[in-house]
Amino acid sequence: MAQHGGDQDAESEDELYGVVNIADYARRHQWWSRVFGSNSGPIAEKYSVATQIAMGGVGGWCVGYLFQRVGKIAATAVGGGFLLLQIANHSGYVQVDWKKVEKDVKKAKKHLKKRADKAAPELNSFIDESTDFVKRNIVISSGFVGGFLLGLAS
Repeated sequence: MAQHGGDQDAESEDELYGVVNIADYARRHQWWSRVFGSNSGPIAEKYSVATQIAMGGVGGWCVGYLFQRVGKIAATAVGGGFLLLQIANHSGYVQVDWKKVEKDVKKAKKHLKKRADKAAPELNSFIDESTDFVKRNIVISSGFVGGFLLGLAS
């Protein structure tokens, strides 16, 4: 009889914490499968071609615009830092040991090459998955590329 009470405690614990079966939830809520897709194919195939191009274009424009702005800020920071370093070096505030810099750069190249060789299978897998995604969603992908280029230009 003590075990029967334990079973009731387990059931009440499940009710207390509200266990959700994701598969059942997705079947009951159609918006879930529209947003996250289903195993049957790409999410975009549920929309018209014009809607897919518009979604890809708007998303691409936003990413392109942000990429442009962040790129300008990064270029300004790197260029400004390099300019300040050159002014400080020319004025005698900073002495650069170019032999040590060259040695460290070679060491970093070796380290990066070693890491790149280890990461190659993961990178190839990512590239294959990305290529497969673009092939399955060619309309939305082409809209994204066009929007991205427009975002870079604006």
